[in-house]
Amino acid sequence: MKRIHIKKYISTVLLASLLIGCSDILEETPRGIYTPEYFKTEKGVIGGVTSLYANLRYVYGNGYWLNACETGTDEYTYGHGADGNYKDLDLSGVGSITPSSSRADVLWNRAYSDINTANGIIENAVEVKTISAALVAEARFFRAFDYFMLVQTFGGVPLDLGSGELKFNVSTSRFSARNTVPEVYTKAIFPDLVIAINDLPDAGRVTGGITKTAARLFLAKAYLTYGWWLENPKNIPTYPEAARTDLDGHDAQWYYQQAYNVATTAIDNPGPFGLQQTYYDVNLAQNDRNKEMLLYADHTESSEYYDGESSHSYNTGTSPGNFAVWMVTWDYTFLESAPNTDWSGTKIRSVQREAAQAYGRPWKCMAPTIDVVKKTFNDKTNDSRYDGTFVTSFRGNWDKGGVKNEFLYNANGIKVYPGDAILSFLDEEPATNIDYSNSVYKSNVGAGILPGRADFVIAPSGISRYAYPNLWKIGTYRTDNGTGLGQPNGSITRPFPVAKFSELYLVAAEAAVKGAVTVSGKSARELVNVLRARAGIWRWSNNGNKAKVQDNSAAMIAATPATITIDYILAERSREFYGEGYRWHDLVRTQKWGELAATYEICGTAVGDHTPVKVTRDIQAYHYLRPIPQGQIDGMEMPAAEKAAYQNPGYK
Repeated sequence: MKRIHIKKYISTVLLASLLIGCSDILEETPRGIYTPEYFKTEKGVIGGVTSLYANLRYVYGNGYWLNACETGTDEYTYGHGADGNYKDLDLSGVGSITPSSSRADVLWNRAYSDINTANGIIENAVEVKTISAALVAEARFFRAFDYFMLVQTFGGVPLDLGSGELKFNVSTSRFSARNTVPEVYTKAIFPDLVIAINDLPDAGRVTGGITKTAARLFLAKAYLTYGWWLENPKNIPTYPEAARTDLDGHDAQWYYQQAYNVATTAIDNPGPFGLQQTYYDVNLAQNDRNKEMLLYADHTESSEYYDGESSHSYNTGTSPGNFAVWMVTWDYTFLESAPNTDWSGTKIRSVQREAAQAYGRPWKCMAPTIDVVKKTFNDKTNDSRYDGTFVTSFRGNWDKGGVKNEFLYNANGIKVYPGDAILSFLDEEPATNIDYSNSVYKSNVGAGILPGRADFVIAPSGISRYAYPNLWKIGTYRTDNGTGLGQPNGSITRPFPVAKFSELYLVAAEAAVKGAVTVSGKSARELVNVLRARAGIWRWSNNGNKAKVQDNSAAMIAATPATITIDYILAERSREFYGEGYRWHDLVRTQKWGELAATYEICGTAVGDHTPVKVTRDIQAYHYLRPIPQGQIDGMEMPAAEKAAYQNPGYK
């Protein structure tokens, strides 16, 4: 068979750096080209490794990648501002996934330049006597990381970029051949991560640097995912076609056991990492880069140059800017209150667009479903994770926008002051019916009133594609707002989380459910309960905007089922990592996508629509792989039949 190669540009603009102390961030300076000779210098190796960290920003924090990982799952559907990028992925009859619309191109287009950089470092750094094995191990981690993300998303992918398998490509060939899934895991992902774990330090070389713990998490996840692939319980097809046989002769159970062993080893040997005391503190912007964060795409308010940004004050929705949270933010800025108790006079925008974690820029493209609020986060009394995930209370900030009114009148003609709730999404269905049709104190966003309450309200059953809780955890944060609204249209100047220490517990628990032999104190239930106990500890009510010191750990543990199932693991993963870009891969790995996301409930796109509709999705087996991006197909110089064979089935 003819050998064909993937197109790879050597002149891609990348970044170089100076190596500095362990407690410092990476200093980046631009470089226009990488060559084999450059990677044979200390500066070249350091520069290449730094570019691998910097390039995380092109995927993580990119709103279209978040869409590709969330829309169409049981976590998100499309919002009222969505275009085809979102509707196609929902698979609910309003569009269909195509090679041009899946937005998995965000990953494909970035991963291969990073893999080639890593290839260059690994292949050439041996000639630089001043370069440590630990630094090369960072490149090995990123090569494995990129291949792991690719193989989960697309199936088998090329290991040969033009100059041989896992070799630095200096060819301008525009051809490509895909390896099989077992080849990608056993030739690239597993060997690189095993070496990385051996050579990496416990504490990062720089702030946010790769460590043994991070490498162990991804090796455990890779073992777990490959075990599922080998088992293939629902006969989901793979591509390129390959027998579900491991090249090293192991079965699925062996990989589940390895996943458990590696994950629990990381838990027992955490280095500087660990769990935050409360779930609220995991995602509190002021607490970014905390000890629970194993890997993140870094951003900083202090330097546009570091971020690769032209301006922190305005972003058009492009990487390397962090703009993911815009997609899941509804247009709360239409909320109005009145200057007079009878609601006469010119209405005033009482919740204005603000550079704050609860608010930010509304692109209204993705909406959580009613099922998320009612079922996934069913316990909002003991479990702090709903409150630490969503914005359900929208509070007056008109004073920050220069409006001089000391107070305004809101629902039921009751006075509200800056900081008071203007609209609330209720945790539960109220005992009294909400009046959504009131004619006097009428909300312009279609919310309703309850007797005696100054805030307009929407019940869980009233969540719609138009109005829904915002995603607080990855929201906007700045320290330069002063007393005003700040710059909410700029990129989010905080790191975007990629991997957390907490995931080790759920990876080990999932492996245990799949049959791994457990050790004392680390059964599936005990592992899950570590996170559930933490979720029961409150120090602050995010949406109540006040201190709340409660320890509901005992109640959370008591409520955990005696027998843990995969469905329960997936529910816990959703409660722990909701909206962070995990969900599609979780459902695909476990082959539960077609089961758990087949239907959902939500109200419509119109203002004031609070009539729930049950929506059915048409999730086919071939959807478990994303299509190869059309740009890749168009860019290859090869016969039409070979191009067609390159594409995943169902998308041709």
